[in-house]
Amino acid sequence: MLFDVIIDTVRDSVRLLPFLFLSYLLIELLEHRAGAAARKRLGAARRSGPFWGALFGLLPQCGFSAAASSLYAGRVITLGTLFAVYLSTSDEMLPVLLSEAATPGVIVRMLAIKAVVGMISGFLVDLVIHDERKGQDSAHVYFHQSHDGQSGRGRLVLSALRHAAEVFVYILLVSFVLNLVITLIGEAALAGLLGGVPVLGQFLCALVGLIPNCASSVVLTELYLAGVLSLGAAMSGLLVNAGVGLLVLLRQNRDRKETVKIIGVLYALGVFWGLVIELLF
Repeated sequence: MLFDVIIDTVRDSVRLLPFLFLSYLLIELLEHRAGAAARKRLGAARRSGPFWGALFGLLPQCGFSAAASSLYAGRVITLGTLFAVYLSTSDEMLPVLLSEAATPGVIVRMLAIKAVVGMISGFLVDLVIHDERKGQDSAHVYFHQSHDGQSGRGRLVLSALRHAAEVFVYILLVSFVLNLVITLIGEAALAGLLGGVPVLGQFLCALVGLIPNCASSVVLTELYLAGVLSLGAAMSGLLVNAGVGLLVLLRQNRDRKETVKIIGVLYALGVFWGLVIELLF
């Protein structure tokens, strides 16, 4: 039985590798061309910050959430804009959806949910807190320097290969564990554990989503595509999955209590919107 699980896992995962590379190559090209303009536009925005943050957050690179964290720590963007970026950041969700040949309807729906939730939450946060921040050049300089080395085509290809290889390993491990668990206890039992108890799935998935590693978004997306997680439970985790953005915020934001509050509010928003999505869909 274990041998069959290993063979099935390797066979299914290897098929995804070419699609992962092509997805990341396209993403690298888009991020290289639009990334600098996005950061500049986000830093210049004031009241419209959450709108632009939710849109640019959809760029499937956790580096943009890191950029938003540094911009917030540098008093360049508002708190609402930061939440808009965090909630809309797709991290590894989109590449996994593309590599798994998810239908266009599923992809568009999940991206649209993240964008809409990010915008609404961001505007509400700014409306309640009235957080006005004045721009500083230090954050802009930091990000221009950090992206100067990615101008060559060769670097884009190498970066795409590296990301594809990293996510391939995560997919391989997640698929193996998932296939093994399903084989041992059955898919229905696993789905009942994570989604059978009302609200519990949202709370658990939001905790997984807070892990500042692309593996968490891979796990949540794979479980959703496998039918183990409902859309509401999966989105609870994917909404709070801000990639390395939280690590950058912890490192650069001098107000530690504020950072803890931001993480707590982010978790609460993920659970809340997950429950709303569960009711709507």
